[in-house]
Amino acid sequence: MTRVWQWNRPVTVREVLEDLQQERSIAYTTVMTVMDNLHQKGWVRREVDGRAYRYTAVSTRAAYSAALMNEAWSQSDNPAAALVAFFGMMSPEQREALQDAVRMVSPNPADNSADNPAGGPAVNPPGDSAGNPEDGPPEPTAGAPEGSAPADGAEPESGR
Repeated sequence: MTRVWQWNRPVTVREVLEDLQQERSIAYTTVMTVMDNLHQKGWVRREVDGRAYRYTAVSTRAAYSAALMNEAWSQSDNPAAALVAFFGMMSPEQREALQDAVRMVSPNPADNSADNPAGGPAVNPPGDSAGNPEDGPPEPTAGAPEGSAPADGAEPESGR
């Protein structure tokens, strides 16, 4: 899969074989079997090209990695603890990449440039009044009287 992702184009077994043979001795049938297994698992699709197949990745390496992480996390009996342990294993560079990723999926209405390249007004989720100056500043939720609605418009949780 690494070769298919690196080249980002349809590849033949022969191309992969020749590239791998620069590093080690490997048989054509081994590469052919692996490519066929990847096709059977749905990781690559193939099209006939003469007497050979051309293989193309079905998803990106990033999407595949994300699916692996999601699968591992969903199998945990304590997902929060699993995340804390995972974050504890991260290098400072990985933590910075994580913070960047969180910023991408949690847009900040005050910063239109990063999340809205068109430069128009930031779009806020329904019930979020942070981008509407007529609504005034959001109410703080910490220390709010019991039974008061949170600033995000969600219903208060019972038992708080």
